[in-house]
Amino acid sequence: MSRVYVILVNWNGWRDTLECLESLLLLEYADFRILVCDNGSTDDSLQQIKTWAGHHQVGLIEYRRAEAESGGDLAADPVLTLIRNRENLGFAGGNNVGLRHGLARGDADYYWLLNNDTVVEPDALTHLVARMRQHPRVGISGSTLRLYHNRERTQALGGGYYCRWIGLPWHYGRFTGRVGRIDRQERAESRMNYVEGASMVVSRQFLLEVGLLSEDYFLYFEEADWAIRAKGRFTLGYASQSIVYHKVGGSIGTSSNPARKSFVCDFYNIRNRILFARRHHPATLPSIYLVLVAEALLRVFCGKWDRIGMILGLMIRGGDSRGVRS
Repeated sequence: MSRVYVILVNWNGWRDTLECLESLLLLEYADFRILVCDNGSTDDSLQQIKTWAGHHQVGLIEYRRAEAESGGDLAADPVLTLIRNRENLGFAGGNNVGLRHGLARGDADYYWLLNNDTVVEPDALTHLVARMRQHPRVGISGSTLRLYHNRERTQALGGGYYCRWIGLPWHYGRFTGRVGRIDRQERAESRMNYVEGASMVVSRQFLLEVGLLSEDYFLYFEEADWAIRAKGRFTLGYASQSIVYHKVGGSIGTSSNPARKSFVCDFYNIRNRILFARRHHPATLPSIYLVLVAEALLRVFCGKWDRIGMILGLMIRGGDSRGVRS
C-alpha cells in the first residue's frame, strides 16, 4: 500500500480543523500521515490542536517551518505533524510547506491536499488512490464535493472548466442540484481542465516533474495554474466515489454572490483572474477586462463602493499588487 500525506492548512480555524481531523481518524486507508500547516494563527489554534491530539492519544510532533521543510526527524513517524508557519502564506504557500516536508522524507507516493473546512467519508482516500493507480499518468485526482450544510447538493464533480474568454472557472456539477452519479466519472474527466482544490490527491512524480503550487496567487487559481503547467505530461482524474463535504470558504467570505463576497475574496478573485490570463492566455485580456467593467458596475448596484477603485486599480496595473491579508 502506498503511503499518503494528508495536508491541511489552518489559519484561525481550529474548530473546522478538529472536525476534519476527527473524520480523518475514521479513514479505512491504512497508511497515511497527517500534516497540519498552521499559517500564523492568532486564535490559539496550535494549543487547541495539541490538546485534541493528547485527548485522542494521537502521536504528534511539532516543527518550525525550516525544520519541517528539511524533513524533520526521519526516525520519528507520528500520525500527526504540526508545522508552525510564522505568517499567513496563503493556500499555495501553506500547502507547499507540507509538500516539501513530505518530499524531503521520501516515504510517500501521494499527497492529499484537503481543505481544513471539510469532512470526509471513511473510504474517500481509498477511492482517490485507486483512481491514481489505475492510470499512472493521472497527476491530480479530485473528489465528489458536496455542500457540508446541504449534503444532497453538489459543489463539484472532481473539478471544473476554466473559460478563458471571461477568466472564470466553473465547477462541473455545481448546478445539478443533487449528488453526482457514479457514471459521470468519465464525462467529468473529459470536460474538466482543473481539479477543485478543496480535495485533490497529487502524485510524487507529478511534483518532481511539474513542481509545487505557484505562490504568486495567494488565494484562488492555483489549481488551474497547476493543471495548465502539467498539460501534455499528466492528465486529470476524478474519483467519483470519494465523497468530501465542504463548508465552502467560510473563513474568508467566499461566495458566488457579489453582494456577499468579502473584500479579500473579491480582491484575490479579480487580481488572479488578470494574473492567470496574463501568464497563460494573454490574448483573452481584452474580453476579460470588458467583463470586469460589468462586474464593477454590478458592485455599484450592490452598494459595494469600496470595490470600484480596487477593480479599476487592478485593471490599470494589470493585476500587479502585493495583495491584502484577511
